[in-house]
Amino acid sequence: MGLTEMFSAWDRRDPPPEQGAAAELQGFGVDKTFLSSFKGILLETELVLTFIIFICFTASISAYMAAVMLEFFVTLAFLFLYATHYYQRFDRLNWPCLDFLRCVSAIIIFLVVSFAAVTSREGAAIAAFVFGIILVSVFAYDAFKIYRTELVPRATQGDQQ
Repeated sequence: MGLTEMFSAWDRRDPPPEQGAAAELQGFGVDKTFLSSFKGILLETELVLTFIIFICFTASISAYMAAVMLEFFVTLAFLFLYATHYYQRFDRLNWPCLDFLRCVSAIIIFLVVSFAAVTSREGAAIAAFVFGIILVSVFAYDAFKIYRTELVPRATQGDQQ
């Protein structure tokens, strides 16, 4: 490849993006309005509290770190999917139901792990228990909001048809 061929390759421009639905599905643009919305702040709060609990378990009991990291990554995945609107590509999935089940499973996991951790009576484990109870209440509120806004209206619409 000569020098003139290299410069001519730099001058070529990419073709314009396709119009329509295919153009909407390209890339992972983050919706900053979602991140500042109530649901976005709720997901971010869940992430921060889960990370704090992970740090507490790292300092005291490493046996419960896997459950906490699993919930951290699942919550991070939902935040990513909602913030980029990537979940709209999978329109056959019932996303409010999946989000509700994510919250319910997190409530169960953090209740079990928090009460198991407090039995060790270490300072970091007690802090993990306190943050775990706070996080359980945040997940419970999120599940309640999902149920009230997303799941109940769909059930009443299905009854009327």
